[in-house]
Amino acid sequence: MSSPGPSESAVVGHFNGPWGVQGWVRVFSHTRPPTAIFDYHPWWVGESDREMVVEDWRKAGPRLVARLRGIDTPEAAAALGRGEIRVPRSCLPKPGAGHYYWQDLIGLEVVNIDDHCYGRVAALMETGAHDVLDVRGDRHGSVLIPFVVDEFIRQVDLDAGRIVVDWPLEWLEDDA
Repeated sequence: MSSPGPSESAVVGHFNGPWGVQGWVRVFSHTRPPTAIFDYHPWWVGESDREMVVEDWRKAGPRLVARLRGIDTPEAAAALGRGEIRVPRSCLPKPGAGHYYWQDLIGLEVVNIDDHCYGRVAALMETGAHDVLDVRGDRHGSVLIPFVVDEFIRQVDLDAGRIVVDWPLEWLEDDA
């Protein structure tokens, strides 16, 4: 199977350095639950789209570690750096209503219900209670908006590349 392009793949985690002396590598997962990262394969890694095969994995305390085919020394594991782990998007379940993959939200324009543009989604943050959009634009700098559907998030239109929020401009007047 050839490696997918950016729109055909999804980032599900990244490497977090070597673990032990036999070439195992620490894995940081973006999936829920974190161990679900091992349900998806093949993995494509880094800018070279190198295909990696997970031969074994386990929990080691609070972290996840994996043994990858062809990686059998700490130096080889370290060479993976903090490379992203991508999988074919077709492997992932379809998100339910009101749920989105973060990578689909990054770059979308964010406007309020009065059609004022705050900027574009630069990143998302997980806070425990709910996710938060980090919206960046020239006029307001960084604006943090809780991703709470039907409260602050009124509409997500992936096709139009736009998110409509109920986030009044007055809430930013001190910063404007």
